[in-house]
Amino acid sequence: MTGTAPVDWELAIATAKRLIRPGPVVSRDEAEHTVSHLRGITAVAEGHVRDLTGLGVDLPLRDGDVVDREGWAEAAIHSIAALTDGALPQRSGKVVAGVMAGSAGLQTGIVLAYLGSRVLGQYDPFGADGGRLLLVAPNIVAAQRALDVPADDFQMWVCLHECTHRLQFTAVDWLRDYFQGQVAGFIRGLDDSANNAVSRLPEVLRAVRSRPDPVGVMELLQSPAQREIFDRLIALSTLLEGHADHVMDAVGPLVVPSVETIRARFTERRRGGGVLDRILRTLLGVDAKMKQYAEGARFTRHVVDAVGMDGFNRVWTSPETLPLRAEIADPDAWLRRVA
Repeated sequence: MTGTAPVDWELAIATAKRLIRPGPVVSRDEAEHTVSHLRGITAVAEGHVRDLTGLGVDLPLRDGDVVDREGWAEAAIHSIAALTDGALPQRSGKVVAGVMAGSAGLQTGIVLAYLGSRVLGQYDPFGADGGRLLLVAPNIVAAQRALDVPADDFQMWVCLHECTHRLQFTAVDWLRDYFQGQVAGFIRGLDDSANNAVSRLPEVLRAVRSRPDPVGVMELLQSPAQREIFDRLIALSTLLEGHADHVMDAVGPLVVPSVETIRARFTERRRGGGVLDRILRTLLGVDAKMKQYAEGARFTRHVVDAVGMDGFNRVWTSPETLPLRAEIADPDAWLRRVA
């Protein structure tokens, strides 16, 4: 990371760390138990996921990294920097470039500070050593307390989800580079999107007033070429999140006795929050992401019910076998195309 980058990543890290809220108050004994338990069950959780999905059976089992909120934010910013390396547009003029980089860094830090108190875990395919599985201990504790569910059950449930993500990227050897390439292509089209937005400004303004949906408005700002990439990214992220949600609930009854209670309360919690929190979630696209979990889980469940897990795993054959965005809502169309 350097000061001449299109985004001042160091400022982003400093901003996130300064604004992020402190975690819940826990005793030293509880903190030590939570950290050791999370670290210890990661490999166990991934073993369960492999048994169900058939993915990555020959890969070594690895522990996860347990971090606090600040550690997650810093790791996330490093990951974004690696993901967008070379794709973000360069600005001419040293002063202008510095101001733009600082502004982008400040905005990134603010967003990550907000998300840093909510993210339970994350597999970062662009992290150190070829990828890191991060478990945010204070957020897991805070969510478990809010849901009033058994701590060990909830921690295993979270690990099942994140280990599924890790297997998606480690067992499917082309997925990481494909995802990075799609993101880079999308970013490189941002200037075309800006020009497109000027010509369609009245339409965009009407859409903002009539439907404050960040995804829908974002699509209006895109050029046709960029929209194609956006559709592929939306379909892929919906698949990844929905597949992980399906797996964590399918494995759950075997290793998480209270899984039905956890799922019911967690789903309700996703819909909750105060007015300000809901506004922020909408602006940041978090609510749109919540829909992805449900849509992707429905797609996965339908395909697995129809052709079994081996049949579902055809999605990982190549980029061409990934579901199209329209096929997420119509899994039978994907089945017909792939078959």
